Parts: sequence; structure tokens; C-alpha cells
Amino acid sequence: MKNTIFIVNDGSPKYKQIYEQLKLYIEQGDILTDEQLPSIRQLADSLQVSRNTTLTAYEQLVAEGYIRGEGRKGYFANKLEPYIFPGSSTPPIKKQTTSAKPYIIDFRAGAVDQTNFPLKTWRRISNQVLTLKESFFYGEPFGEENLREQISAYLFQSRGVKTDANAIIIGGSTQQLLLYLGHILKNDVASVIVENPGYDGARGAFQLNGFALETLPVYETGADFSSLEQMKSRIIYVTPSHHSPYGVSMPIQQRHSLIHWANKMHGYIIEDDYDSEFRYTQQPFPALASIDSTRVIYLGNFSKSFLPGIRLSYMVLPHPLLNHYKNQFCHFENTTSLLSQLTMAKFMEEGEWNRHIKRMRLVYKRKMHHLVSSLSKEFKQSLSIIGKQSGLYVLVKVHLDRSEEWLIERASSHGVKVYPTSIYFMKNNLDEPMIKLGFSNLSCDEIQLGVKLLKEAWVRDMDK
Repeated sequence: MKNTIFIVNDGSPKYKQIYEQLKLYIEQGDILTDEQLPSIRQLADSLQVSRNTTLTAYEQLVAEGYIRGEGRKGYFANKLEPYIFPGSSTPPIKKQTTSAKPYIIDFRAGAVDQTNFPLKTWRRISNQVLTLKESFFYGEPFGEENLREQISAYLFQSRGVKTDANAIIIGGSTQQLLLYLGHILKNDVASVIVENPGYDGARGAFQLNGFALETLPVYETGADFSSLEQMKSRIIYVTPSHHSPYGVSMPIQQRHSLIHWANKMHGYIIEDDYDSEFRYTQQPFPALASIDSTRVIYLGNFSKSFLPGIRLSYMVLPHPLLNHYKNQFCHFENTTSLLSQLTMAKFMEEGEWNRHIKRMRLVYKRKMHHLVSSLSKEFKQSLSIIGKQSGLYVLVKVHLDRSEEWLIERASSHGVKVYPTSIYFMKNNLDEPMIKLGFSNLSCDEIQLGVKLLKEAWVRDMDK
């Protein structure tokens, strides 16, 4: 072997240096296939290291397949495919040299108020949970029993939903639960009715399971049920308490009509109750599942109301579907952190969850009022505000004869990130563009600054 091997006093283990150099020579073809390597004694003597050092290096190379030992004959290089190594025809990936300009204000809707997050309480309970014996296991496949019991009590108290803890499934996200649910439903149905406009994440989950989609039209004033009886689907996905994205709530007459339809069709309603806690003009509406739990699949989560990164959602299944679901997924591990489940269960048990919701409802109500008043003051008749009664965002319909893309780009050039609504529509045929403005993670001062910057971007620049 003609290649030189050397030891550098750089603090790394000597065997690793030998291993790395031999590995590189073999990958580059400097050591040919079937070429014999120096014996362990020869290499150790030449490098002035112990035989154990060279033996360890050789054993690592043998384990990874770079070389082979042939008894008393010694060690030989194995054949390798050259294209998988550096120096092949694959061009190197260039590092980006430019960084994106940071936004001054980000009207992101999928965030929460950090300053009012109960960090000390959550940390205290998390530390307690880590001392529990059950924290060191995998956990239950459908969610921890104590969390399911707490959710069951909360749903009855806040949403009027009567359910047993055993009917609750804990998952990592609404989309993940919809994917699992779709796998069960697609054995009996081929299509699903979805709202248009509506939550694009739900559509994606249904389409991934191969469902055809029928659409229920929804407007700023509410859903249009006139064609529901003519549709073929027996499954419908809705957001009745706070429509995504319009924010309108379904009146009791339509709720009863929808329940009647589900019973007539022997179908199911998937009720996504994603942020019903935050209603600012009246108390939160009772859930559809409180009217008829036998025909409603109820979805809820802790992402919007507590912490997105916790990845903690839940689903309440009617018993016929529950048995089928559990039989199908009983051998699957739960996708939600066991520690998060146990901490949230204790958080709810101590009453901290109800205190948090009560506090945040006041915080977000104040922010919503500030955003609406700032928009009205700065833009006057140039835009209309949609969905200001509830939720953590508003839609603004901009009356400036400009496209959604233009509005987003102009806002960005002034350091403000805003969000499109075209993604919620099956067909992007809006008469006027609408922009989504979230406020939950912004202070009142930041909201006011953001609105002023939007006026600079959208109105004043047009006058120049």
C-alpha cells in the first residue's frame, strides 16, 4: 500500500484518525479493490501506536464493509460503487449566501401569546411528571387515560358534549387524526363533503386517502344547504362554531338540519371545533356533538388555545366507528408525546386549563378590538373586516383593485408578513382579494405599527 497514514495530535482518538484515512483512501480509489492492507503489527509499528489502536480501526472498517479479514492472510479492501462518494458526478449543494430580510411585524394566525403563557406553572408540572414511573414507558396507544378523562369532563362543561373517556382518541394533530379516520371510513364511502372555502389541511388529508370531494358553499353570511340533499356523500366535514376561514357560526336551525341529514343518510358529520374557546360577543356555541353524539365525530386540539408546538389533538368517535378504529390501530404507538399528555392532564386537573382559557379570552378580545379599530381608523372605506366576533384572526377584503399576490408582496416590502386566503377556495374565483391577519402573538403596539405599515404599503404608495 503506497498511501501514507499519519497521526495528528488534534485531540481525536488515534484509532479514529486511522479509520478515517483508510476509509477515505478506499472511497477515492487510492486503495484498489482486493488490495492488501498492512498487518496490524506493521501499521502499529509504523505509526508508533498500540496494536489495539490499529485493531480497533480495522474492526470498524470491517463492520462497515470497507475491508474484509481473510484469516492468516490479512485484511483486504472491498469493492465499492464510486458514484455514492464525494468526487462523483453529483454536483455539490451550494450554500445560500443571502438571508431573507426579517419581518418587522408578522400577522401569523397559527401562533399564541407568549407573554401570557403560564410558563412557570407548566414547567413545575412538567418537572413533577418526570418523577412519575409511567413517564418512562411508551404510553397507551389511544392516549393516556387521565388526559382522556380530563378532556371528557371539559367537553361536557364547556361544549355540552357527553362522552366517555374511552371514546376519546389522542393524536398529534387534526390532520393526522383525519388521515387515520379516513382509513377507516374509506371502506364504506368513496367521497366526502367539504366546505368551500374551507380548511385546506382537511381537504389534503381526505384526498390522500383517495376520497372524491363534493363542496358545500359557504359565504360571509353562512353555509348554503340548498343542494345538500342532492349530494351523494354520506360524510361531511364542517367547522360550525367558527368557520375556517370566514369565521361565521352555524345557527341552530342549520345544526338541526345537518343532524337530520346525517341520520337520514346513515352518515357522519366530522365537526372540527378548532378554536371555539375564543368568542367575544356571546358564550361559545354548543357543539354539534352535544345534539347527537351518535352521528358526530368531534375534533378538538390544544394548538390554537394553548401551544402549537405541543402537537396535542383529540377526537371523539361514535361507538360503531370506535370499535372499528381501535381494532385497526391497536398495535400502533401513539404519535403524541407521553410527557405532554401527562403534563396537560395534570394541568387540567389542577384547574389551570380553565384559568388559562378565561385569561386568554380577555387578552385576545382586547387585541381583536385593537386590530379592528386600527384597521377602521387607517383604511376607512378601503377595506371590509370579516370575522371579528371570534377567533384569533380576521379577514380583510381590500377594495383597491389589486391582486392578492400584489398585496402580499407590497406588505412584505414594508416589513410586514400577511397571509393569503385563496388556499381555502377550491377554485380561486374571488371578486376581491382577502388577506388573513392573525393577532394572537402580537402586542397592541405591534398591531398598531403593523396596520400603519400596511397603509403605507397598500394605500399611500398608490398615491405617489
